[in-house]
Amino acid sequence: MQTTLGTVVKGLQVLEALAASPEPRGVTDLANELGLLKSSVHRLLRTLATRGYVRQTPSGRYTCTLKLLEMGSRVAEGIDVVALARPQLVELARLTDETIHLSVLDESEVIYVDKIESPQPVRAYSRVGGRAPAYCVATGKALLAYAENKVLDALESRMQAHTPRTICDRQTLERDLRRVRETGHAINRGEWRETVGGVASPIFDSTGRATAAIGISGPLERLTITRMREFAPQVVASARAISLALGAGLPQIPIGNRS
Repeated sequence: MQTTLGTVVKGLQVLEALAASPEPRGVTDLANELGLLKSSVHRLLRTLATRGYVRQTPSGRYTCTLKLLEMGSRVAEGIDVVALARPQLVELARLTDETIHLSVLDESEVIYVDKIESPQPVRAYSRVGGRAPAYCVATGKALLAYAENKVLDALESRMQAHTPRTICDRQTLERDLRRVRETGHAINRGEWRETVGGVASPIFDSTGRATAAIGISGPLERLTITRMREFAPQVVASARAISLALGAGLPQIPIGNRS
């Protein structure tokens, strides 16, 4: 049983390393990175290829197939909030011409589960499945404002500066989170990427839990603090509409446009 579990873990390590690489990888390359025997990596790759998760290129290297994307898409489709939120993402994108994100909280990070890319030539870079420190981005702060204390306790030791504007202490963060609960929206002033900002609002499910967040993201030269405050009521309204579709009660959804 222990041997089988170890093999599964090693197989997942190989798969994750391939998925993270923009280029096909060789057996020796992967073995050196992961600290595994070449024979073990070769055997794992052959098994993964047989199952359709990876394929071997003409050069003899390996790369992931689209099977991972297909599996991820099926999982995403099973999350009701993704389907229900899509019309609101489309409408916010139409109104703002900026990148729109739908995020969920995973411990100390947010994961982007859906997005609409800005049509602007200069825009905020992100990808579906990508992660960001929750305390540094608007969607993350929108969710942390309603997280349990144990989430903030665990986060406290991980807070570090990514830009001069990053919030690095719990007291300042909690002050920011109180503002989110008062206004219904969170603002990122270049705290994750120095030139990128955003505004976001939490989405509640039928149990009253903040299950996701919707937000606008863009370069601060264009998406200024003034513009974010102007867009905030629209973001809050979008979050409210999604929350209602998920069965949230009206008192659970704060409304406001202050920052």
